[in-house]
Amino acid sequence: MVAGLCTGLLLHTAIVALGIVAVLQSSGWAFPVLKMLGAVYLLYLAWQALTAESLSLDEAETHKPSFIWSYRRGIIMNITNPKVTLFFLAFLPQFVSAAADDVTQQIVLLGALFILATAVVFGTMALMAGRLSTIFLRSPEVQHVLNRLAAIVFMALALHLLLADFA
Repeated sequence: MVAGLCTGLLLHTAIVALGIVAVLQSSGWAFPVLKMLGAVYLLYLAWQALTAESLSLDEAETHKPSFIWSYRRGIIMNITNPKVTLFFLAFLPQFVSAAADDVTQQIVLLGALFILATAVVFGTMALMAGRLSTIFLRSPEVQHVLNRLAAIVFMALALHLLLADFA
């Protein structure tokens, strides 16, 4: 999933570097559509969390998602998150020198540094979560509570995304 999230960041970097940002900013429909897609995906994740069943340690081993499934999910999560797009729009240009010869190269370098930092932070979090998962898999009650909490968080994020004004 971390690899998918980082791949999604490549798209955000390319969008900023290629100037597609101007299209998103000037279009009356492109950004709201992206925002809606992000909210729908968050609601889908909430539904999955609400309907998830508790797994035993043995079941968890047989139900592990494939690399491709996790990778694809990471990409979708990242590219449908308009907050990442907004972050890249607001963050990267602040550190670019307009007087320099190649603005695109500067943006690509900054995007690559952000991707590296993301890989380190999210990779560390994933490793820690992997270590803790065996503790959580021992208790169906804990899994049930965590799934409900995850669903509430996803629904709150979707609601916030739908109601937030990013202008």
